[in-house]
Amino acid sequence: MMLTMIGSLREAARKRALYRRTRDEIARMPLDVALDLDIYPGDADRIAWQAVYGRA
Repeated sequence: MMLTMIGSLREAARKRALYRRTRDEIARMPLDVALDLDIYPGDADRIAWQAVYGRA
């Protein structure tokens, strides 16, 4: 029971860190590169959330 809870918390922390890192990288991307990739940097939160947690 306790190990399962610790594992769940560890996985949640790992995903949160990955989400924040992905969001920050998208937001810092140069505009010309983002537009070439058809990404709007203002959508960094949504894009990162979908990449890490799946469709919301």
